[in-house]
Amino acid sequence: MNLKLKQARQKKGYTTTNMAEMLKISKPFYSQLENDRRTLSYKMAIKIADVLKTKPDKLFYDYFKERMK
Repeated sequence: MNLKLKQARQKKGYTTTNMAEMLKISKPFYSQLENDRRTLSYKMAIKIADVLKTKPDKLFYDYFKERMK
């Protein structure tokens, strides 16, 4: 999905399993989000940004902008 998301996750030292657990979603669901195989809601973007201690726009601005075209 988003190279920024993957890099931010790896920078924190989190695996996809860690992220899924913290977000209370399945690992396949999280992996699908990260690999653009599932649509990301803004609500989930906020949850992910909270886990990664950043702002949603820093990670997902380009993602949402592209979908508004």
